[in-house]
Amino acid sequence: DYFSGEPQAQLSCLNRAAEFVLRTQKVERRFMGLVKRMKAAYDVCCGSEALSQTERDHIHYYLAVRSIVFKLTKGDAPDVTQMNARVREMIAEALKADGVEEIYFLGDKKAESIDIFDEDYLARINKIKLPATKIQLLQKLLEKAISDFKKVNQLQGINFTRRFQAIIDRYNERREDDVLNGEEFDTFSQEMTDIIYDIKTEMGTWADLGIDIEEKAFFDILAHMRDKYQFTYDDEKMLSLAKEMKSVVDNTSKYPDWSKRDDIKAKLKVELILLLHKHKFPPVANDDVYMGVLAQAENFKEHHMSALN
Repeated sequence: DYFSGEPQAQLSCLNRAAEFVLRTQKVERRFMGLVKRMKAAYDVCCGSEALSQTERDHIHYYLAVRSIVFKLTKGDAPDVTQMNARVREMIAEALKADGVEEIYFLGDKKAESIDIFDEDYLARINKIKLPATKIQLLQKLLEKAISDFKKVNQLQGINFTRRFQAIIDRYNERREDDVLNGEEFDTFSQEMTDIIYDIKTEMGTWADLGIDIEEKAFFDILAHMRDKYQFTYDDEKMLSLAKEMKSVVDNTSKYPDWSKRDDIKAKLKVELILLLHKHKFPPVANDDVYMGVLAQAENFKEHHMSALN
């Protein structure tokens, strides 16, 4: 189909080829490695008259498929600049076909305008007909969603990362000859979509508590430490403590280079530990509790300041 000259058939062929490569991680790695070696050899002899046009066309075909797989899995597409204009256009069109147009921009500046929690947006993703391709796209969406959420709430971000990684591990542990049927692909897709919805739900839980999303991150780490070390501490007191903790961390925002100054970081740690001690959290001093809370504070401060700068 690719060599038939019909644009729609060519695009469909490129997408089906990428889908075939993505069916298992082992196939993907083998294909990507072999085409990389082919490209290295082609770079050496591309100026030779011994190469026929048909051979060049086949080389560009494999490079095009490799570029599509790269874009779907890594976020950028190598080799494109060395292809002729028509092949470059076909890669761009193939990546934007079948509802993939917004995903094409993930990793670019335009990604900031994408609302991955939008119902219509997720519906378009779920309508993609190539199952392995859809899995890759959902994987990229989740990586971005979890990465962004972790910048605010490290603890919950880690929890979502573990759930997500467990799905990916099961998906990648399949044998090379273990081809999934449609229902099995749907199961993986649904599990990933469920995590996206759960992140959206988690991002809204702060409102019910009467605090903001950043204070909720401190509340979560306090609750986690309370449950982990099994001591009693009232939720209302933790809400008040979470608000004060965020206020303490925010006060260091007047020092733009705080992350590079050991004196400011030491001052922040002391102030937080004194605040925890003042509120008798935990009731009996515990260094692990302090370290866990400080880790969330530093994570929040680092990303909060990056967003402001």
